[in-house]
Amino acid sequence: MTSQADSHLSRNLRDRHIQLIALGGTIGVGLFLGSAKSIHNAGPGLLLAYAIGGIAIFLIMRALGELLTYRPVAGSFAVYADEFCGPFAGFATGWSYWFMWVMTAMAELTAIGVYVRYWFPDIPQWLPALVALVTLYGVNQLAVRVFGELEFWFALIKVVTIVGLIVGGLFVIFFHVGELGATAGFSNLWSHGGFLPVGIQGVLLTLPMVIFAYQGVELIGVTAGEAENPEVVLPKATNGITYRILIFYLGALAVIMALVPWTELSPDTSPFVFVFEKMRVPAAATIINLVVITAATSSCNSGIFSTGRMLYSLAQRGQAPQALSQLSAQHVPAKGINVSVAVMLVAVAINYVVPEKAFVWITSISTIGTLWTWGIIMVAHHNYRRAVAAGRARPSTFRMPGAPWANGLVLAFLLGVTCMLWRGEDTRVALYVAPVWFGLLAIGYAWSRPQAALGRAEE
Repeated sequence: MTSQADSHLSRNLRDRHIQLIALGGTIGVGLFLGSAKSIHNAGPGLLLAYAIGGIAIFLIMRALGELLTYRPVAGSFAVYADEFCGPFAGFATGWSYWFMWVMTAMAELTAIGVYVRYWFPDIPQWLPALVALVTLYGVNQLAVRVFGELEFWFALIKVVTIVGLIVGGLFVIFFHVGELGATAGFSNLWSHGGFLPVGIQGVLLTLPMVIFAYQGVELIGVTAGEAENPEVVLPKATNGITYRILIFYLGALAVIMALVPWTELSPDTSPFVFVFEKMRVPAAATIINLVVITAATSSCNSGIFSTGRMLYSLAQRGQAPQALSQLSAQHVPAKGINVSVAVMLVAVAINYVVPEKAFVWITSISTIGTLWTWGIIMVAHHNYRRAVAAGRARPSTFRMPGAPWANGLVLAFLLGVTCMLWRGEDTRVALYVAPVWFGLLAIGYAWSRPQAALGRAEE
């Protein structure tokens, strides 16, 4: 066994890496494609759903940021759950987060296979998925800074695309140029059936997709063990990522629905493709297709990174096989990455025959892991504040505003989103899987308790 005393993760991720890793993990297929159906279901009211979700994200990230500056370690929220909520909470959080990202990576690999066929329809769908997985596996086995650089450029492509849409769209709206200029205007946000054309129910039903779109913002927590100067970098990254996500999501969607009335957008076509084509951008469909593939690749890359670190953290606490606590010569949790990628290979197999609803089911199931993780962050933060008040924990200089009331409001919001999963026929499967998953976790926890006790004794 390799312990933290003689081997540790390298702190080689800089501020720009960490901000773009979290941004890249969050801005993906959910925005570029998933927003089409959400606009169809809620109209301009979708902006309200993203704003409400954004407020919750802001509080979650501030709570996580406070915990990170208290103790910056890899697999942070699982460690905090263990310390402030109990061993089972830490076990369930670590494995649920691992499962969530494995499922998400499988969905993203499937998306890569589908969208590469836009250019090469004769290529079997499983081949691009396999090539992408093998390539990303190799990258993640190298030094962490190589991963950080690759993710930086992946994320930058998405950011440039969104900024291009916002800037170009505002130019059309204010100067009334081009095909869209005559009818473009912010009045489109309320002049086609009102701001809430399908009522508040439509807004509520889009919340699960909003959560899926924001999924990944907590990756800052996984990078904590490899952050350069974490006391300075992590608070700055936490604040920066929250504001930028709100600007990119709300800004892009507001401009899209101001350029084109929401009633003219198809639920089956990316609104980015539709708007870029109307703005006469050459090869708009090809550009967005490339961006979607990049987004899926970026998300899968983040998944391999985070799952490897989470298994490493679990193994160090005796909640996973001890072999997974070993690091390679590059200070990378290579064995944890090996296990995660081996499970992700299932995605290559399912690409032989992809059921029509497979992507929706996989993303819905992964959302359960996200809701659990975010909820645990808020509970752990609440208990951390109580420990600080009792003198059992060191106070952090980076504090979440509004505690403890904000913690309760966020938890109520997350519970409401869970209820909304039941309202959707396609997303309901997540609530069928959740009891089975947590039942398996209970069995796994009972099996791992002797190993966990040994791990604590060694610490």
